[in-house]
Amino acid sequence: MTADALWCTAPGQAALRPGQMGEGIHVRTLFSGISRGTERLVLSGQVPDSEQDRMRAPFQEGDFPFPVKYGYAAVGLAGDGALAGRHVFALFPHQTEFRLPQDALIPLPDALPPERAIMAANMETALNILWDSGAGAGDRIAVVGGGLVGLLTASLAARLPGAEVTVIDPLPDRAPIAGDLGCAYAAPDAAPGDRDVVIHTSASQAGLVLALSLAGPQATIAEASWHGAAQVALPLGRAFHSRRLRIVSTQVGSIPPDRTPRWTYRRRLTKALDLLCDARLDALISGQTAFADLPDAYPGILADPATLCHRIAY
Repeated sequence: MTADALWCTAPGQAALRPGQMGEGIHVRTLFSGISRGTERLVLSGQVPDSEQDRMRAPFQEGDFPFPVKYGYAAVGLAGDGALAGRHVFALFPHQTEFRLPQDALIPLPDALPPERAIMAANMETALNILWDSGAGAGDRIAVVGGGLVGLLTASLAARLPGAEVTVIDPLPDRAPIAGDLGCAYAAPDAAPGDRDVVIHTSASQAGLVLALSLAGPQATIAEASWHGAAQVALPLGRAFHSRRLRIVSTQVGSIPPDRTPRWTYRRRLTKALDLLCDARLDALISGQTAFADLPDAYPGILADPATLCHRIAY
């Protein structure tokens, strides 16, 4: 059996085509979320050959570069089995309905509206970034890049006791959002330096260069951006070595080694859903499009730097 799904068919082009339903509990999709950074690379065909296996979404169809059915933020209503009548989250592409085994579906907390739950995968990424950064209570933390993942990471960092968190982004309309999340805002040319931890999420060379300049002596710069096939040049001369700066990679595909004895992927994603039970995060939904209109709208949504989390309604 098949259902209507969004497929990336060529660079900058998308279409509705049949997608496999799968097997297991039936889910009728209510909403899905667009993860702008990753999906933009997929639609542009810029997934490097070396990363195509690692970049596969859990229930992807097709192979990179094209055609491919991609996505990982679906919220729907379970229609049968032990979860019948429950709202559930699944790491599934943009598709009207599907079936999955019960262990691939996570029930939403009662306090979490399905309209907001589409950010679960992004919140899971933010949680992993915060772990990898080593940020702690009282730290001065800079988040360079006020996109969806950056703002979610900043919102978690701001919950650390005594932490001083600054979101750095060239778009001034990020300022009120950052403020509502308990963070300060600064434009790149006014960013505060001497930070204990710097988290980079802008997916740009300029952003990573700025992140290096903001780190205090022996501080950590957590690189959370994925640059695809792009080459990034960094100024590793000057005071980089004398200040003993440390750049660490962070990627949601694995759990930090010090947590693997206790944390599973399901536990981490379940915790991400719990962390979304915060009405302030509704401000990160920057738009909504009907699924039937998605093929025409998709390239523009991904190209717009103002896009945070764009919601698809079914």
